Amino acid sequence: MAAYRIIIVDDHPLFRDALRQALSDKFDNLDISEAGSLDELSQTLEDVSEVDLILLDLTMPGVKGFSGLMYLRAQYPEIPVVIVSANEDPGAIRRCIEFGASGFIPKSLSVDTIRGAVEVVLDGGVWTPPDMDLNASGDGETAELVSRLATLTPQQVRVLMMLSEGLLNKQIAYKLGVSEATVKAHVSAILQKLGVDSRTQAVIAVNKIEANEWSKAAQ
Repeated sequence: MAAYRIIIVDDHPLFRDALRQALSDKFDNLDISEAGSLDELSQTLEDVSEVDLILLDLTMPGVKGFSGLMYLRAQYPEIPVVIVSANEDPGAIRRCIEFGASGFIPKSLSVDTIRGAVEVVLDGGVWTPPDMDLNASGDGETAELVSRLATLTPQQVRVLMMLSEGLLNKQIAYKLGVSEATVKAHVSAILQKLGVDSRTQAVIAVNKIEANEWSKAAQ
């Protein structure tokens, strides 16, 4: 019987293989599944039970910034999620922790450090890079938006993700297998929770977080 069941979510097969090998060499009886997208992850979570940890890269097709993390924390609050990313900006790391991540592991770290970080989270802790100052406060408006986003239901998060992709209500309804009326109800709830008047403003609000925090990795 596996001691731990972990899902590695990254759209780069070579990185998934490297991370799988690194963890397999550290932990005995480890059951590792892989997913290359959020849709694949959702299917994997339906197929397996008692997942101990999800290792998630936030920059994948269909996943923009923090949306994948938001969805997982809303849909599967009992499963710890650790971000494994090339981004090392302290602001982005802090936002991920605020959105409910149990840790943040930069891909540039050594294999031994990554193994140790995973071990900390599996033991119930939270791990972030020790040499980074994550205490600096962001602007109040962004912090307020983060709090509002955290109130969205899993389905509302998915709808917001699709709004950010520019999909129409009809297209969203088709993808989710629901009626257009249901999508309109979700959109109305999203606008109310975010305190905005239109779907465009909702997307702009989400993009503001990306611009303020996530995109710094590209600078």
